[in-house]
Amino acid sequence: MIEELFIRNRAWSAEKQADNPEYFRKLSTLQEPEYLWIGCSDSRVPANVIAGLEPGEVFVHRNVANLIHPADLNMLSVVEYAVHQLGVRHIIICGHYGCGGIRAAVSGQRSGLIDHWLQPIRDVADTRFECRECGSWSDASLDRLCEASVAEQVKRLARTPTIQAAWKAGRDVTIHGWIYGLRDGLLYNLDCTVTPDSANSA
Repeated sequence: MIEELFIRNRAWSAEKQADNPEYFRKLSTLQEPEYLWIGCSDSRVPANVIAGLEPGEVFVHRNVANLIHPADLNMLSVVEYAVHQLGVRHIIICGHYGCGGIRAAVSGQRSGLIDHWLQPIRDVADTRFECRECGSWSDASLDRLCEASVAEQVKRLARTPTIQAAWKAGRDVTIHGWIYGLRDGLLYNLDCTVTPDSANSA
């Protein structure tokens, strides 16, 4: 099965070069994405595919349930590099309906190390919902929790020293909160965007 991936890769490469002989030469020369995508690790939510973007057009960081942990040096390094080196202007935090991380966070079941990772979701559930880990969440309520978690992650990223320093330095960076529907393949804007101006006025 692993060898199948190499076969598919060769077929994909040949197809791209047949469509555009300059495709890989151009792709290898420069990376100038306008977008940083912070999304879920879920295999059903590939950033450039669902956004209709080509490789090189979006810089991507993914983790379970698309969470912002202020001590996550991996994520902060990605954000800092994207903003200060690549010059991205839009950071998109994108969750998705039917997120297994969201469900696990409030299931009341212990799963090990990931329980610590998922704590920000339980924090949102504590403040925004009546039931945190009662095990009786409906699909509709879990969808609302997905949305609320994305909105909270936007706020958390905006408060990080990395973003605060970028805004202080005059970087024009906007943070967006979106959610993706697995059932219809559509992206939805959650209207929780934070801009340098709105952050300064808050």
